[in-house]
Amino acid sequence: MILARKPIVLVVDDTPDNLSLMSGLLSSRYTVKVAPNGEKALKIAHGDNRPDLVLLDIMMPDMDGYEVCRRLKADPSTVDIPVIFLTAKSQVEDEQHGFSLGAVDYITKPVSPPILMARVRTHLQLKASAEFLKDKADFLEQEVARRTDEVRAVQDVTILTMASLAETRDNDTGNHILRTQWYVKELAEHLRGHPRFAARLTPQYIEVLFKSAPLHDIGKVGIPDRILLKPGRFTPEEMEIMKTHTTLGRDAIVHAEQRLGVDVPFLQCAKEIAYSHQEKWDGSGYPEGLAGDAIPISARLMAVADVYDALICKRVYKAAMPHEQAVQLMREGRGSHFDPDVLDAFLALQDAFRAIAARFADTDDELNEHQARMDRLA
Repeated sequence: MILARKPIVLVVDDTPDNLSLMSGLLSSRYTVKVAPNGEKALKIAHGDNRPDLVLLDIMMPDMDGYEVCRRLKADPSTVDIPVIFLTAKSQVEDEQHGFSLGAVDYITKPVSPPILMARVRTHLQLKASAEFLKDKADFLEQEVARRTDEVRAVQDVTILTMASLAETRDNDTGNHILRTQWYVKELAEHLRGHPRFAARLTPQYIEVLFKSAPLHDIGKVGIPDRILLKPGRFTPEEMEIMKTHTTLGRDAIVHAEQRLGVDVPFLQCAKEIAYSHQEKWDGSGYPEGLAGDAIPISARLMAVADVYDALICKRVYKAAMPHEQAVQLMREGRGSHFDPDVLDAFLALQDAFRAIAARFADTDDELNEHQARMDRLA
């Protein structure tokens, strides 16, 4: 059985008889340490076994009790140790000064043993309660942080799992998911201070946006292989089927929410991107033909990222377009295909986009593997 440690009481007094008296009164219940002066008291207070309470005389040579108390309360490591003044100074002004320095109590000499023991016990109990509450608060704070990390991890896994599912159907895109994710983040960070976007593009929203971006093509899981993997241009009929990937993607996320029985806030951004990233600024896009600010900001950002990456990347049915040519084509879409301010941000971030494209470049092996897969399906 582990016995609870006795509380440590430090008695500070320059009179040996007073130290002896205090030790005699307290030693049956507490571990008593004594100090004949302020310097020694401070050294003990900062030692390995710090006191739980200090009984402090005021009138001492060199360093009086007021100064000792002031130094204890000025130090973060000793500020929480309760100080009770024991003194012959009984004026109201003396008590007020002691309390103003941070003391918790003030007992005048000669000391009444019952009063002394009651006051010491009370303040040790208060200190123990305060420490318990602090420990509890620290534990709860750590637990909240742990649970928050778990929730974020679940969000990340959910999104990556769904995005990976789409990629297994169409790995022609290679690292397209990663590139567009980072393109969108660059655009959002650049536009944070823009008056049109500042209210929406908070750091918290940009984090959700970054996590949600990989789901922009999740709806492709519902497109037949004969269309999704076709090594050539679509017929008008095939294109209409391909366009349904936006609705299929949105509905897949909605279905997941329905299975949970609640709306999931972090998936709202994913639904917007999946459903609306093919809308165009002038209203000529799909699925709803939205125009201008009616298109969610997340989808407008993804539109720029998605088109740029499609232009610069090699596909089985087309060669990769040089960066400069891709930029010129996108510049021509300013105000028609793209939100003008978002396109301007893209133009300002060209170097960052090229760096991201190089960082997550598709390898020839990945493209050759996909070509072989398509040949087997043909």
